Amino acid sequence: MTALEDLTAGASVRGLLASGVATVESVQWIGEQAVKVIFRDGEGQLGERLLYRDDEPSLELVEMGRPWSFDGDGDLLRLVSEAYRINLAWLFDPYVAITTSIIEPLPHQISAVYEEMLPRQPMRFLLADDAGAGKTIMAGLLIKELMVRGDLERCLIVSPGSLTDQWQDELWEKFGLNFEILTGDMIQAARTANPFEHKGCLIARMDQLARNEELQEKLKAAPDWDLVICDEAHRMSGHYYGNEIRLTKRYHLGRLVGSHCRNFLLMTATPHNGKEEDFQIFMALLDGDRFEGKFRDAVHTADPSDLMRRMVKEDLLHFDGRPLFPERRSYTVQYDLSPPEAHLYSEVTDYVRDEMNRVERREAEEGNSQRRVNVGFALMILQRRLASSPESIYRSLKRRRDRLESRLREARVLLKGETAKLDLGDSLLDEIDESTWDDAYDEAPQDEREELEAELVGNATAAATIEELEKEIERLKELEERARAVVRSGQDAKWNQLNSILDDPLMIDENGHRRKLIVFSEFRDTLAYLGIADDVVRTVKRERPEVRSRLV
Repeated sequence: MTALEDLTAGASVRGLLASGVATVESVQWIGEQAVKVIFRDGEGQLGERLLYRDDEPSLELVEMGRPWSFDGDGDLLRLVSEAYRINLAWLFDPYVAITTSIIEPLPHQISAVYEEMLPRQPMRFLLADDAGAGKTIMAGLLIKELMVRGDLERCLIVSPGSLTDQWQDELWEKFGLNFEILTGDMIQAARTANPFEHKGCLIARMDQLARNEELQEKLKAAPDWDLVICDEAHRMSGHYYGNEIRLTKRYHLGRLVGSHCRNFLLMTATPHNGKEEDFQIFMALLDGDRFEGKFRDAVHTADPSDLMRRMVKEDLLHFDGRPLFPERRSYTVQYDLSPPEAHLYSEVTDYVRDEMNRVERREAEEGNSQRRVNVGFALMILQRRLASSPESIYRSLKRRRDRLESRLREARVLLKGETAKLDLGDSLLDEIDESTWDDAYDEAPQDEREELEAELVGNATAAATIEELEKEIERLKELEERARAVVRSGQDAKWNQLNSILDDPLMIDENGHRRKLIVFSEFRDTLAYLGIADDVVRTVKRERPEVRSRLV
């Protein structure tokens, strides 16, 4: 507030005009409660106004200084100018995301981002380079480049559950991008219970979204995303069975997120499963019009090259032209099963075949397709374990026999009759059918996968009565005893072949050192078995110190 007495010639006052500052030219008092002021506005035009005491609250004296000076904060000026430079850096540095990240990009990564993806706006693209090409690096470069250019504020990454932590770590460590992983606690803590509305950079597990319809509704209600990236996108699959198309829940998720974003990037190293009609379904996620309908030879000729890039390892090079990966040489080692192993393999195969025939007959009689699915998966696991090692099939048969005997004891107590029907429903397996088996099995962590396998192998059976269950247990005892005999006999053809590889000249490098050997095994029982067999390796090392192979 300015008093009328403060108005003097030359004073700068705000409030004399509707807006802006005026300069007082002269002041003439009219009594003690009013004053006549002549002033000049910012354009030099004269004006006149009669002011009263009631006008004092609206008046403000303004101290008019020089229009510029050199007494500002130099550090603040430097900070502001640097921020403005970074904001415009992409106009002068076309690769600003590279120069501001902690990475050493390779030629194929630069070309993917700056030649294939960035020129496409809006973008719908499939990045299908071979495994090991660094697709996560390419995605991080794309995200950061779009952010620098002001084209990205909301980004959603959909990946398998086992890769979410890796995505979060790499984006932060290499690009300084802070992405949060979608969790149940985050959903509960959101102000509107919809984290998609409040979080701009999210990483979500693929199956978490695919199986939860409530989350999908929240995703629909949230604002559209500037960019959605789907890692391991080949899991979003569909298949033709005759003329009928079956789409997985993951595929429906792909459709959903693809329709709620401006830029859509699919990433996979295996885009094609060998069936052109399935590939057409997959590509329909990017362009539903071009890839509509079932593929037919000589009718559909849609070229997807403008929607995807595929580079194999042999085409990936360093800047100096050297191959990125060493030459890959693949050899298949053939071996013959020993007679005890061949006999065991034949008997287990007969058991699997007989049980499948029985469960299919049961389904035809009772219409219980769920039991057929569960038993089929259980027997499939037995066959895979049979091919892994004698120890693995022995442990599996033993666990199955123990579990079925336990259920037999429970059934005898509860049912009180040998011909009563068995209730062999399994709570953990009730919701697993053919369409969701891949989702439940492939996506699960290793511990959960083994638990699921144990539940299947231990509980799924075609037996419908106590008598049938007793007969199956007796057959399992015979198979278990034969598997134990094979394990104890030491006649393991696969291990003998592996042991011979340890002495192969290929295991010695050009400097005369033993090469390291990595053995991949699907089952933990086989790993434990290799630990026992490692005694043989230790014996060889003791007798021949030059051996330095290691089983992992």
